[in-house]
Amino acid sequence: MRRTSIMLGAAVLTVALALPAAAHGGHEGGGFGRATLTGFASLPAETFVPDSEPSGALIGAGPFNGIAAPFADQPVQGFSGIVDRHDGTFDVLSDNGYGNKANSADYLLRVHRIKPDTRTGKIEVLGGFHLSDPRHEVPFALTRADRVLTGADFDVESIVRAADGTYWAGDEFGPFLLHFDAEGRLLEAPVALDGVRAPENPHLDGAQPTIGSSKGFEGLARSVDGRRLYPLLEGTVTGDTPGDLRFSEFDLRKRAYTGKRYVYRLESPSHAIGDAVAVDRHRFLVIERDGGQGDTARFKRIYLADTRDRDGDGLMDKTLVADLLDIADPKGVGGFGETFRFPFQTIEDVVLLDDRTLAVLNDNNFPFSSGRTPGEADDNEFITIRLGSRLHADPRAFR
Repeated sequence: MRRTSIMLGAAVLTVALALPAAAHGGHEGGGFGRATLTGFASLPAETFVPDSEPSGALIGAGPFNGIAAPFADQPVQGFSGIVDRHDGTFDVLSDNGYGNKANSADYLLRVHRIKPDTRTGKIEVLGGFHLSDPRHEVPFALTRADRVLTGADFDVESIVRAADGTYWAGDEFGPFLLHFDAEGRLLEAPVALDGVRAPENPHLDGAQPTIGSSKGFEGLARSVDGRRLYPLLEGTVTGDTPGDLRFSEFDLRKRAYTGKRYVYRLESPSHAIGDAVAVDRHRFLVIERDGGQGDTARFKRIYLADTRDRDGDGLMDKTLVADLLDIADPKGVGGFGETFRFPFQTIEDVVLLDDRTLAVLNDNNFPFSSGRTPGEADDNEFITIRLGSRLHADPRAFR
């Protein structure tokens, strides 16, 4: 009997090892089921900041998805981070502009205030503010003499608001943490992460980068007690297991990393994360996606990631919360039949509205992405989805 048990155990182990990485942590279960679309609103791709500066001179003439460049004003685009203001409006962070340091020097980094109306299906832009460094906190040269920050200075991809009303943003070029006041003025020098430097890092001094281009702080979560930040890298650090992402802890009172670090493992090393938000002390919602769009999109999901590592594999445990390519829409809210897909290349915003409802937004990569309709530049879309089960979130997660 003992020999039979050993053989059976070996067979089970062999099968387990043969399963894809997606099986770790038992995350395909969890009882959340299929999410349901409850709200939809969009902002047209060709939306610009009124009376602003020209932009897009370095991306070529195009046309790109039928849109020619440059532009007479700054586009309202690339929503890469979101803050719920709890009054029906949201602060959304545009990314670095047009995709890289070389082509985004005339794009001014900006936080927009928006008001989605899922009854009318429209998003109203109420205003916003540029990010700047009037106090000369940045220790390296900036693009503009007036120290308004551009997409050639930083690639801001994530944002949270602290209890004092200031903002923290995650950057990919350093990667750096950036601290701004309520009007977008930098309050202190950019905070680096030891051992992690992107190719765009201004302090490389001939050294080799340890992370890929545009693979810095794509996600940034604030702890529910407001005392810590959790920046999540988009790419794997040199020497780490491919597909493993560092999820670090930063103490806001000490203004320093604590040394505590968790590991979020992608379902495939070819995937990327889009955003992260705290649910309670241990659990975070994380957007994970492939690089496809439209009909080529195969993987756009939201996971509940737990730092407690209950199975002891050294990784955050993952539970599938929502498949964004398979959202039930029995009432036709999205206007695309009974199954709604969110088929964008980059999906970079998730926020908790209540214990079963999430808002999710795309980064439309204006004017380059065309995930909704081939050959047409994507709009910025705002959707709300109701989960199959409650998250049992800490009430402070909604503040």
